[in-house]
Amino acid sequence: MLKLYIGNKNYSSWSMRPWVLLRQAGIPFEEIVIRFDSFDAGSDFRKQINAVSPVGKVPVLDDNGFKVWDTLAIAEYLAERFPEKNLWPQGIRERARARSVCAEMHSGFSALRGACPMNIEADLAGIGQLVWRDKPAVRADVARLVGMWSELLTEHRGPMLFGDFSIADAFFAPVCMRLKGYGLPVPDDIAAYVARVCALPGVTAWTAGALTENDFREFEEPYRLKPA
Repeated sequence: MLKLYIGNKNYSSWSMRPWVLLRQAGIPFEEIVIRFDSFDAGSDFRKQINAVSPVGKVPVLDDNGFKVWDTLAIAEYLAERFPEKNLWPQGIRERARARSVCAEMHSGFSALRGACPMNIEADLAGIGQLVWRDKPAVRADVARLVGMWSELLTEHRGPMLFGDFSIADAFFAPVCMRLKGYGLPVPDDIAAYVARVCALPGVTAWTAGALTENDFREFEEPYRLKPA
């Protein structure tokens, strides 16, 4: 059986992408959580992840001893390993566009990711108002998302970005968590897409796991104090 090494569900947006993809596609896998304690060289997290990944980061996919790291590489591997699951859109142009937007997510939107780190269990709408007011780069990132998603939803008529669920929706699931958790303003059609992503069985299962962790990590919490 496949094994997927992930970090804390509440915080680890990179881990969320392949986990949701596997779960939503109905591909059996074993989940192995390596808790964040610190990212220092001597931390338990580093010791455990360094034993399975040459880059020392989650997620890592293990297929009977063959390791794949990096979310894009994992997605591509799964698409080839399970072609019957149609994880990419079927048309050549649609696949190219889906790969383009996934690569853009992979390397871009740094302002949004930096100002609004994923934190599923927290209500950070008040922080989101300040971020929206004070950080034009975040507003620019959200504007790009709105334009991209609106175009794809119109072209493919929903409910997901390319009609049916695909790797692209798994890649943007953590962004939906950010938009929702920080209450960032988006048009109604985009808010409806965010709601549909949040309602996917794979996403609701991840969210349920995040809400049961009760594992406050100060270095992942720029906006909240440790509970007394």
